[in-house]
Amino acid sequence: MDFLRQIPIGQFAAPELEEQVGGGSWLRRLDPRLKLAWTLAFLVTPILAGPIWRLALVGLLLLITALSGLSWRLWRRSVPLLLALALLVGGLAAFLPAGALPPGQLQRPPAELRLEPGPPGSQPPERSGAAWVLFRQGPLVVTRRSAELGLNGATLLFTLIHSANLLLLSTSPEQLVWAIGWVLAPLGRLGWPVERLGFTLLLALRFLPLVQEELQNLLRSVATRAVNFKRLGWKAGLGLVLALGERLLANVLLRAEQGAEALLARGGCWLPPDQLPRPQGGGVVQKLLNVSAAAWLLVLLGLRWKVGDL
Repeated sequence: MDFLRQIPIGQFAAPELEEQVGGGSWLRRLDPRLKLAWTLAFLVTPILAGPIWRLALVGLLLLITALSGLSWRLWRRSVPLLLALALLVGGLAAFLPAGALPPGQLQRPPAELRLEPGPPGSQPPERSGAAWVLFRQGPLVVTRRSAELGLNGATLLFTLIHSANLLLLSTSPEQLVWAIGWVLAPLGRLGWPVERLGFTLLLALRFLPLVQEELQNLLRSVATRAVNFKRLGWKAGLGLVLALGERLLANVLLRAEQGAEALLARGGCWLPPDQLPRPQGGGVVQKLLNVSAAAWLLVLLGLRWKVGDL
């Protein structure tokens, strides 16, 4: 019943296990600010991008994952599951009706848009009325628009989730908060509570494993009682699911209340982002690694500007 822990999406390995599950990874030694910039690039560059660029981002993410040096136990379950989910979402978007667009208004007479000579007395074919169909099998129809929607949905889902997953797998919450605090530091001059924002983000990142633990406990309790959903019927099964959701929300709120009480009991002190553990400077190899990552990021942005448009 610990299958949630076997799919480590967004879970950073404990420090004592870091050497066993990927401590030698170059991705972990990379500066967290550069990793944050790369993640933002994966999240932003697909906007108004063509299908070739979206597929290229998926391939680049898979290549980085394979060459990252992270233990294969960290991503051997999450990547196939995420690929299957992306293909499912893309297939549904491609086969479901995408809606019909009204034909554009013709600027020239239809007789001038004749594609090929037809039988005598027949109407000439018009470009505005012809639908571009890739696949047709009974009620299943894949048009050009639905194919684009499926491709965009599948690639965007995989890119968003897996890029964030790689960032969280290779960066501790403290280093991530420090990187975001470094980026938001200029806003402190405008009166923004940068320290409170960093502390709130750190609490949110620490709270995610607690939510997963509560969900795992509820699923384990259902499995222990050997609940048969087929015998319950759809009404009783739906009621059980709603009851589990209510219990999950109550347990999560209880954990949040306990955390708030513990924080108040300690005086409500927090560490500013500049006092959080920073990445070590390292030697020449790490500096070359950071410079290479920054250079490849500029190359990625340049390629998006030149060849990534629609």
